[in-house]
Amino acid sequence: MSEQKTVHFIIERQDSPDSKPYTEEFLVPYRPALNVVAALMEIQKKPVTKDGKKTTPVVWECNCLEKVCGACMMVINGKARQACATLVDQIPQPIRLAPARTFPVIRDLQIDRSVMFESLKRIQGWVEIDGSWEVNTAPIQNPYTAATAYEISHCMTCGCCLEACPNVGPQSDFIGPAPTVQAYLFNLNPLGKFDKEKRLNALMEKGGITSCGNSQNCVEVCPKDIKLTTYLAQLNRDVNKQALKNIFNK
Repeated sequence: MSEQKTVHFIIERQDSPDSKPYTEEFLVPYRPALNVVAALMEIQKKPVTKDGKKTTPVVWECNCLEKVCGACMMVINGKARQACATLVDQIPQPIRLAPARTFPVIRDLQIDRSVMFESLKRIQGWVEIDGSWEVNTAPIQNPYTAATAYEISHCMTCGCCLEACPNVGPQSDFIGPAPTVQAYLFNLNPLGKFDKEKRLNALMEKGGITSCGNSQNCVEVCPKDIKLTTYLAQLNRDVNKQALKNIFNK
């Protein structure tokens, strides 16, 4: 009888936000189309290390399992990815899993992405409305910008772009590509455009658009293939126009 094929994982663990990280190795039975989340579930069911030592189940976060929610973002073999969409057949072993340390680590692979949602508050990532409309009287999305708005709206706030960006972290105050580009999305909205100046002025402040170094890393890792740097460039032009407007209106 042939020996069961296994997948080798090296997982960076951390017992609490203030404790030191360490690594543990695991072997998971291989099966076709096995993804990283499914492998973590196997480890959860039987938390025994490669050398036979019983341990605690690995902690991570997931919700949709369909690359929609963004919750299972982690660093896989050195790259920020969605664990649910990462097949073990497509990456080399041993597979190394680590938390995205751009964010505070809660435990093991689970992180706190609150900073992204606070940044969305800063750029007013919503549309102010005071009522509703019948379909035939509702504001119409500009057909020339509808495709762009639809693309940006796929953002899951997963944090891949922030993890990959060299301008996000203790060395910089940049709020990151995803929250910044959301300002562009809501400025394209037929109702959101009325607060366009507020968003652009917010991006002129510390940590705003000028802190982007245009490294292009965000585009490389975005799981939704959003053209982040293209929209950041357009947003930068809008911010410059608003800055000139502010000067001449003083």
